[in-house]
Amino acid sequence: LPGKGENVWAYISIYEYEIGLVKAGSSVELEAAAYPGEVFQGKIISINPVLDPMTRTNQVRVEMTNTEDKLKPEMFVNARIKSDLGEKLAVSESAVLDTGLRKIVYLSRAGDLLESREIKTGQKAEGYYEVLEGLSEGDIVVTSGNFLIDSESRLKSAAAGEAGHKGHGQ
Repeated sequence: LPGKGENVWAYISIYEYEIGLVKAGSSVELEAAAYPGEVFQGKIISINPVLDPMTRTNQVRVEMTNTEDKLKPEMFVNARIKSDLGEKLAVSESAVLDTGLRKIVYLSRAGDLLESREIKTGQKAEGYYEVLEGLSEGDIVVTSGNFLIDSESRLKSAAAGEAGHKGHGQ
């Protein structure tokens, strides 16, 4: 067991889609269930070069000082890795309607009109999606009520479809 104040390691599983954001030297905040609200500071010292094919995760080794000998071998911890994503075009997660096949936002246009727009998203962080395609800086995007808007548009298109088929009996 490590002595008081000695450095300890934690192994963190990183999902495959997060690997591009993780770098050796990045700061990490860890919390142990045994000490709710207490944050332990660490730093990534190595990243396993092999992805686990079963869990689609990669192991990252974090080193930190064992403040007051609180961290014990085999403890579970939650980790937050700080990563600077730079300045990018982003849209609120609540503005994005994810159909499973496409991601759609609604733009506010003059005269209280709405325009649906398919977008391509990148990383998701702190309640925002990075926008790779489909929007420009300055576009006004509806950030709430998208489910209701989409439901209404589906009802209208279904009603239009039924109206088009009336009178075509066999």
